[in-house]
Amino acid sequence: MEMPIWTPSAARIAGSNWQDFIHTLQRRGIDIGTDLYAWSIRERELFWSELVHYLHLPISPWDKVLSHDGMPGAVWFQGATLNYAQALLQAPEHGCALIAIDERGLRRELSFAELARETARLCAFFQRLDLRPGDRVATILPVGVDAAIAYLAAASLGLIHSSCSPDFGLQGLYDRLHQIQARVLIASPETFYAGQRHAHEDKIRQLKARLEPSTQLLWSSEPQAGGEDSHEHRWADLPYAGARPPWTAQAFAHPLCILFTSGTTGVPKCIVHGAGGTLLQHLKELSLHTDLHAGDRLLFYTTTGWMMWNWMLSALALGVTLVLYDGAPFAPDQRLWDLVDAEKLTHLGAGAKYYAECEKRQLSPRHTHDLRSLRGLLSTGSPLAHESFDYLYREVGRDIAVQSISGGTDIISCFALGRPTQPIYRGQLQGPGLGMDVCILDGQGQDVGVGVKGELCCRQSFPSMPLGFWGDGDGQRYRRAYFERFEHIWAHGDFAESTAEGGLIIHGRSDAVLNPGGVRIGTAEIYRQVEHFSEVLESLAVGQPDGQDERILLFVCLRPGLQLDAGLQQALRSRLRQQASPRHVPALILQAPALPRTRSGKLAELAVKQTLQGRPVENLEALANPESLDWFKNLPALQAARVDQPS
Repeated sequence: MEMPIWTPSAARIAGSNWQDFIHTLQRRGIDIGTDLYAWSIRERELFWSELVHYLHLPISPWDKVLSHDGMPGAVWFQGATLNYAQALLQAPEHGCALIAIDERGLRRELSFAELARETARLCAFFQRLDLRPGDRVATILPVGVDAAIAYLAAASLGLIHSSCSPDFGLQGLYDRLHQIQARVLIASPETFYAGQRHAHEDKIRQLKARLEPSTQLLWSSEPQAGGEDSHEHRWADLPYAGARPPWTAQAFAHPLCILFTSGTTGVPKCIVHGAGGTLLQHLKELSLHTDLHAGDRLLFYTTTGWMMWNWMLSALALGVTLVLYDGAPFAPDQRLWDLVDAEKLTHLGAGAKYYAECEKRQLSPRHTHDLRSLRGLLSTGSPLAHESFDYLYREVGRDIAVQSISGGTDIISCFALGRPTQPIYRGQLQGPGLGMDVCILDGQGQDVGVGVKGELCCRQSFPSMPLGFWGDGDGQRYRRAYFERFEHIWAHGDFAESTAEGGLIIHGRSDAVLNPGGVRIGTAEIYRQVEHFSEVLESLAVGQPDGQDERILLFVCLRPGLQLDAGLQQALRSRLRQQASPRHVPALILQAPALPRTRSGKLAELAVKQTLQGRPVENLEALANPESLDWFKNLPALQAARVDQPS
């Protein structure tokens, strides 16, 4: 057993929603035993129904909690109705709902009453266009008030919302949006990032020309070029229509939104998520696991194309104030930490790469900022390295819950995340989510046991499973994506292990796992060691066939002006051999000018692997920097013999 890096105080435990939920169950005469998680799996239907009552969700009575328990095909809360937007806008009207800040310093604040009024205004526009439940509304907007209003207005009327980040290129937008045939497209003509203005007007008009002729375009702000197109509208011209939106009650499983996969292996898949399952799962995670209370302030640094945008918005249902930041995270250097103090954030979330970069820049927020309001730090997108835990507790705060969380677009939520009443161990996610029967399996579908790496899976259904893929009439693509590996078991595609402390460690994606000498190695195990070198900005590892075996190739980006010399190569190899194993030592280490990443900031390991093999990368638009792949084509160094043999 490791020693914890942080342990919650008795007062913190007593004041947590997790503990309050336990006490609520006990007062209702429900015996959960000594382990809330074990009970939530053992009495799954009772857990989810009690959660609805505990969260005071506006859901009508249901016929049965789980009327069919297929994987896939589960039917949750049959007969129940709700409206997702109504749940998010039920907080006291005078409370602060949104604070939106952009890189230029522009700030806009809305109360819950003002947010409801703005939502009603957009609803009236949708109704004038005769949109009906099930019609699609797509947005191409930066993080901000307009994007939140569009999501709420669509949900109010039972429309299906889909969102893309404005930084997508024309083809990337088309690949996603032409599949869903949106009736309305809401777009921003420009954005600002890293001190530069980015114009999108021409791109949006070209996109509209390639979509259905009847598609309506609503500009969120005034475009530079006027137009006489009757299908174009201006948000500023929309009249106000009342204090509250016209809530339309829908079935628990009514589609809420369509999220897109990254598309690095082909045209993005359109994943349809239901309103009830999304709301219930999000609020379980935000309330019980993240320990958000009414009046707390949350900023998760995200784009509108990442599921964390949807996840964050659901916190409105708890009376939480959302601080929305649109801009570069280091503009200036400590912008997010500046916002912690300026807006009195209680919780800050970002990708693991952001925290690693803070350490690389030698930032010490606890010495430069007050941070007294901050109770929790959230990290996702990639595994948070052990050393990043050390950094955050050393340089940010010693009494902050650092929660590494992991899930995905596929479930619009998490499989593993925080537990506010339990200790935190470096490198670990605290445990599986309540009601999620998470397990680690080998290739034959058997539990591997503690400390053994395998496939992250879920053995039982849960409410936020997708309704399916858009356009997948017979459900075959959906079944192939998650249930082909193990029958009736969700295989998520992460390479993971459970720990003696009850937590989980994520080692990377299963499809990027390295296999030298038949030993499976997660890429995160290599990145964790390379992160120790201040010379290295970032790294990427892939496997390359080598006869009947596989050799590891490691690509590194170094700080400006540095070159990968023999000394640094030897230091990297020595650390990997000593701190990981001889099998982790790459056959070749090469300096790359840039590494490809998806638009949500994840390393595109498969894209590099395909390029090295001379295979086309099917959807370059999924990458934020597709030009970076050019360097990997026909590398003469890859014809060299193995440099380092494991011993």
